Amino acid sequence: MNGPAAWRARLDQLGREVAKFGAVGALGTLVNFGVSNLLWHTTNLQAVRANIIATVIAIAFNYVGFRYFTYRDRDKGGRTRELTLFLAFSAVGLVIENGVLYLAIYGFGWESSLQRNVFKFVGIGIATLFRFWSYRTWVFKTLPGRETVTGAESFLEESRDGRDGRDGRDGRDGRGDRRSDIQRTHR
Repeated sequence: MNGPAAWRARLDQLGREVAKFGAVGALGTLVNFGVSNLLWHTTNLQAVRANIIATVIAIAFNYVGFRYFTYRDRDKGGRTRELTLFLAFSAVGLVIENGVLYLAIYGFGWESSLQRNVFKFVGIGIATLFRFWSYRTWVFKTLPGRETVTGAESFLEESRDGRDGRDGRDGRDGRGDRRSDIQRTHR
C-alpha cells in the first residue's frame, strides 16, 4: 500500500493516537493542576516542591492511561524496560515543566496563584511535546505491521517447504537429507 492511500492511513492512525494521547494527557493535566493547587493552598510547601509532587502523581496516572488506553495495542514485551524508559522520559518532562515554573517564580518574581498556574500550563505544554515524541518513539513501540508479519509468515512457509533457494534440497544448511538421517538415528 503506497502512495496517497498509505499516507492517508498513516495520518488517520496518527490522528487517533494524538487524540488518545490528548485525552489521557488532559485528565493527567487536571490531576496535576488539582494536586498542585491543593498543595499550594493547603500546605506550606514551596511552590516548585508542591508542583513536583503533583507532577509525580500525574505521571503515575498517565502511565496507566497510556499503557491501557492510548498504547494498548503496542508491544507489551519488556515491561521493565518500558517502565524504566517511561520514568526516565517523564523525569525529563518533570524538569522541563518545573524549570519553567521555577524561572517564572524565582527568576521573574511571578508567584501569584494566577501566574503560577499560567506558567505551570506553559511548562506542561512544552513538556508534553517532548513526552509525546519520546513515548511513541522509545517507550511504547509499535508492533510490526501486517505487511511485515505476512512477509515473515510466507518466508517461514517457504523454509518449511524446502524452497528457501539455498540448495534446493531441504532448505537447512546445504547438507541435505544426511543431517536428517543423523538426527533420526540419535533419537
